[in-house]
Amino acid sequence: MPNETILVVDDEAHILELIRFNLESAGYKVEVAEDGETALKFCRQQVPDLIILDIMLPGIDGLEVCKTLRASVATAKVPIIMLTAKGEEIDKVVGLEIGADDYIAKPFGIRELIARVKALLRRTENSDMEPKIIKLGGLTIDTSKYEVYKNGNKLDFTLKEFELLKLLVLNQGKVLSRDYLLDQVWGYEYFGETRTVDVHIRHIRQKLGDNMDEAKYIETIRGVGYKFIASEEGE
Repeated sequence: MPNETILVVDDEAHILELIRFNLESAGYKVEVAEDGETALKFCRQQVPDLIILDIMLPGIDGLEVCKTLRASVATAKVPIIMLTAKGEEIDKVVGLEIGADDYIAKPFGIRELIARVKALLRRTENSDMEPKIIKLGGLTIDTSKYEVYKNGNKLDFTLKEFELLKLLVLNQGKVLSRDYLLDQVWGYEYFGETRTVDVHIRHIRQKLGDNMDEAKYIETIRGVGYKFIASEEGE
């Protein structure tokens, strides 16, 4: 049985109770907060293993809470699932851009939510078999510290950006489909929403200084996916 602590942040009491009941039934310890300020205060006192975070909150909204958590060393790598009644694509992209790991819109199926929780926790825990330091193309990737350096300069990566880059590097020269990347990094079927991968790849390229037209690190294979092409010689 799992025993991880999950913080659920939502201003709707019935949503909090629904999620709390089902997560506790699945064996998780659940803490709740009804606003962003309370959520941030809790995280300063105790870092949860995962956060389910509503966007529409009184006072400090969920997007600002997510940005604040990502800016703190203590909570920068905590998996965050954004929860909102909004279903527009722009809301999803904004959530991903500020560092959320996943996104689910209300109304949602509780089984799907729990599956995503399990997948995120599994992905953050199962990294013991990977090499601790990877060096390719002028990049140094420290898998134990979730850090990326280019020519000795540290780059700022979100957790999902880091996991995508690491997966591509570990499969250097292999073409990885968007569906495969979704399944491996997010840990479940993402209902064909491959734009999620494209958004993260775009951010990775920007941070690496990669040119999509003359790619040095990540090459786009049209209609399929991506592959890492940098060699050991570096720059």
